[in-house]
Amino acid sequence: MRFIQRMKMAWNVLTGRYSGLGYDFTKWFSPSNIFAGKTSNTLATVETIFAAVSRLSNAMASLPLKLYQDYTPVNNPIADLLANSPNPNMTSFDFIRTMEVCRNTHGNAYALKIYDDLYQVAALLPLDPSRVEPVIEEKTRELWYEIEGDEGRYFVHNMDMIHVKHIPTVGQSLAYHSVGYKGISPIDVLKNTVDYDGKVRTFSLEQMNSAILASFILKLGANVSKEKKAEILNNFKEFYQANGGVIIQESGMEITPIERNIIDTKVFEVEKITRGRVATVFNMPVHMLGETEGHSYSSMEQLSLEFVQGTLIPIVRQYEQELNRKLLTKRQRSRGLGFKFNVNALLRGDIKTRGDFYFKGIRSGWFTPNEVRAYEELPPMKGGDKLYMSRDLTPIDQREGQPEQEREEVIIRR
Repeated sequence: MRFIQRMKMAWNVLTGRYSGLGYDFTKWFSPSNIFAGKTSNTLATVETIFAAVSRLSNAMASLPLKLYQDYTPVNNPIADLLANSPNPNMTSFDFIRTMEVCRNTHGNAYALKIYDDLYQVAALLPLDPSRVEPVIEEKTRELWYEIEGDEGRYFVHNMDMIHVKHIPTVGQSLAYHSVGYKGISPIDVLKNTVDYDGKVRTFSLEQMNSAILASFILKLGANVSKEKKAEILNNFKEFYQANGGVIIQESGMEITPIERNIIDTKVFEVEKITRGRVATVFNMPVHMLGETEGHSYSSMEQLSLEFVQGTLIPIVRQYEQELNRKLLTKRQRSRGLGFKFNVNALLRGDIKTRGDFYFKGIRSGWFTPNEVRAYEELPPMKGGDKLYMSRDLTPIDQREGQPEQEREEVIIRR
């Protein structure tokens, strides 16, 4: 299955032709199918996992994605496709967020490249991850994707599929030879944690329901028959309900209320353990899931930096390399073109830190004023494209008594 087969498969999935003789892609792109099954149920019922997936997917979808040539943004059809509308039904934000939700629940996210009549990419359509399996072609050893369609199975070459994943599997079946090509589902990793958390929640609800009901110990001064006990209990219940919870203690009877905690404090310790395990699996600081105990404001800023550098950067790098490899030609890449997510907005910190950073950058000659204005989303100003060096900076080898004019402010034009 080489180039001819790839071309044949590509022509079978032209824009607007999702079904035909012998193939039907219609249900692959149905939004209701993408999150079907146990994974969706876990995502909808476990708040901690939902928070982690929501945090990661929203963070990635919020990052600006542009095509650059070296350091200059480039606007062409493929750049416009990714930046605005990867397919007729989604914005760029929706597309990246959907891919991230699939990646963080199933372990893999797939988007099929749809071509126009000129064999140019016209759309990127997310697929149901449960219907896709990476396989290696026996003779060529090339990676293909086996897709379970509604009327059979189809094979798509790896260059026609965008695939981002979590940590890949090891020790797959030798029949598929797919070691390293399929990601592990974080929810599968968290199965024991989810089950344990569910049992604790069930126990807590039962405990809370029983604690809401008032309970008493009735101590009688003498032994009575079963019939008399039942009569006393019924009279007590009727009196209690009829008088709004007011009880009159008669002689010969001692009433002791049973005190219960509505929620055991150890339940909160279990929730902390769950948050810690979920944060570990998703490789993110636990404070991103609402666990702020023991963290000050200054440490929170450092932890946010850790989230960007330790969590987002590897994900960003995976997306960039996948998009560069499969949406750009080798010639375009050799000319310096490449997709980049802008993570600088997440690294700027507070106003004071940002101001000091820009101040040092301009005075030291590695920022122009207009570059700083661009970071702050302000329009450029005339004369702002020059690099400046402060006049109070003197080279370490400056001779004493050197004429003042040689130490005047230096203006360097780019």
